Parts: sequence; structure tokens; C-alpha cells
Amino acid sequence: QVQLVESGGGLVQAGGSLRLSCAASGRTFRSYAMGWFRQAPGKERELVAAISWHSSSTYYADSVKGRFTISRDNAKNTVYLQMNSLKPEDTAVYYCAADLAPPGALRFGVEQYEYWGQGTQVTVSS
Repeated sequence: QVQLVESGGGLVQAGGSLRLSCAASGRTFRSYAMGWFRQAPGKERELVAAISWHSSSTYYADSVKGRFTISRDNAKNTVYLQMNSLKPEDTAVYYCAADLAPPGALRFGVEQYEYWGQGTQVTVSS
């Protein structure tokens, strides 16, 4: 069982930065592939970034490539999402997700992740 708690969301002006954190419980955090999703009102939840459990593989949605960086610290049971050059279209609730996976593996679909956090709101004003 893994419990995930996101933090770091808030209100920021366009062009600004935020760093989201996702703290995980459980001693086997290092065995989990992690992902950050977001969901805007009226839209489907979409994968923003993903990382394998030993950080050898990462994925970014085209819409955030070059602006967002996913990273993890297995010693701290935490995954991060550094968001730079934020745009109003980045406004959404951001969710952290985890799934037990082999080394180097990524997970892409909502249905592929077993554990979810409660979400943190990110609002980017123009």
C-alpha cells in the first residue's frame, strides 16, 4: 500500500515557476514508477510527466516539454515536478500517481497507475 500526498500548488502569474512535491509512504517507494497528471475543468485527466523508479527513463507531454522537469529522491520517498515558464493553460489540479514497475519502466495511462494522491491546485493568471 502506498499513500501519496501532493504539495506546492498555488497561484502564480504567467511566466512564473512552481515546484510540486509528492511525498509517498511505504518502504518500497523505489520500486514504483511515478507520474504527474493534471485535470482542468471539463477535460480528461492527462499525463504530464513520468519517471521510472531509478530515474533512468522519463517522459514529458509535448505541451510541457522544455518547461517542466520531473525528478525523484528515493531516499526521501518524494517525487517532484519543477514547472517553469508557466502558462494560463497549465491551470489544473495536479495529481501524483504510483505503480509498481520493473526498473526503467514507465506508465502512461490513467488506468495503469494503482495509487493516486488527492491533488493540488495550480492556477496561472495571465
